[in-house]
Amino acid sequence: MPAEPRPLRGVTTMLGSALSNQVGAAVGAHAFGAIGPPGVVAVRQVVAAAVLLPVARPPLRRMTWPQWWPVLLLAVVFGCMNLALYTAIDRIGLGLAVTLEFLGPLGVALAASRSRRDLLIAAAVAAGVYVLVLPGPSSDGWGIAVGMAGGACWAAYIVLNRVAGARLPGVQAPAVAAGLCALAYAPVLVLLAVQGRLTAAALGFSVVAGVLSSVVPYAADLTALRYVPPRSFGVFMSVHPVLAAVVGLVLLGQVLDLHEWVGIAVVVLANAAAVALPRRGSAGSAVEQVGQLEPAGLLPARDDGAA
Repeated sequence: MPAEPRPLRGVTTMLGSALSNQVGAAVGAHAFGAIGPPGVVAVRQVVAAAVLLPVARPPLRRMTWPQWWPVLLLAVVFGCMNLALYTAIDRIGLGLAVTLEFLGPLGVALAASRSRRDLLIAAAVAAGVYVLVLPGPSSDGWGIAVGMAGGACWAAYIVLNRVAGARLPGVQAPAVAAGLCALAYAPVLVLLAVQGRLTAAALGFSVVAGVLSSVVPYAADLTALRYVPPRSFGVFMSVHPVLAAVVGLVLLGQVLDLHEWVGIAVVVLANAAAVALPRRGSAGSAVEQVGQLEPAGLLPARDDGAA
């Protein structure tokens, strides 16, 4: 059989990564009833650390304070970002939560620009978010706020990762941050075990969520970046909110209203435009401006790479 064309191989790999990421989040949601979002996040952090630390082998004893401080902040961001995402999934559903989280990297991509085009993109995003949530008496304001907080954490991750990445090679910085975050969440697992809530089913769902949303996307995204340029990779990441909505519908029975689908579509198109359209006098695409968008499942995404 003829070999699969490299661009097609990259696209299929990215699609598999995105689908695995969202399916993992949906699987993790099945453990909310027993251990809640904090418990699922705690297990996922352990899975991420177990994968990253052996791969990166960071020189912990030789690290200096200028290397440590951005890593410590990354650990804080990791913990807050994933907790915010899973809490939002629990309250407002997978599709809306992932869409709101994507406002973070999109905001970073647009923040450094003052062009009329990017201002129009920002206005479109604001309109899309308004249509998405349609604030009213029945709106879950806390769930929406937590989802947007997750986006803010992802934005902070992007900025901090650029600093840490300049001081530690490869994935050493996120590896150490993932390990620290896992240690910080260890008391949560101990408490759940003492309370008898860390059942085999809940642990199984959480571990599967960690593998599907961390390990698989991490490996897949690194593979995809060998076959597709960063700009195309960034554009394709825009499909995550759509897949999240579809997976939420199929696996969790989360039915979205028409205005929510419209809002997701507007945010997705705005994100694709922000990444794909070239910028004059800048570092290029949004992906290049904010640094390589991490494998969203492991570090959101990602994230959204984030761990």
